Amino acid sequence: MTESAGLTITESAAKRITDLIATEGDAALMLRVAVSSGGCSGFQYGFDLDAALGDDDLVFEGHGVKVVVDEMSLALVDGSEVDYIDDLIGAFFRLSNPNASSSCGCGVSFAV
Repeated sequence: MTESAGLTITESAAKRITDLIATEGDAALMLRVAVSSGGCSGFQYGFDLDAALGDDDLVFEGHGVKVVVDEMSLALVDGSEVDYIDDLIGAFFRLSNPNASSSCGCGVSFAV
């Protein structure tokens, strides 16, 4: 694998991850970012809490929290910023992905 820029985590995302982990009561939890086929643009992001690490997982830390992503997903989201948005439209994690050539209005589907 070539040199990775990895993932960065905003303070807003870190605060929300911290809150979710506290609610679950398991300090080993990390936010998992995954990419799967689907969505209206070809690929879609997935976010989940996970305490397990796979052999191909990479961990990125920022503001006291950990975000984990597998190597295949990282190839599509390398250099992205994980953010948490809470506004009138709703509350959600968002990836600002410099590799996406287009994205859907929903914000979870993208093309490369």
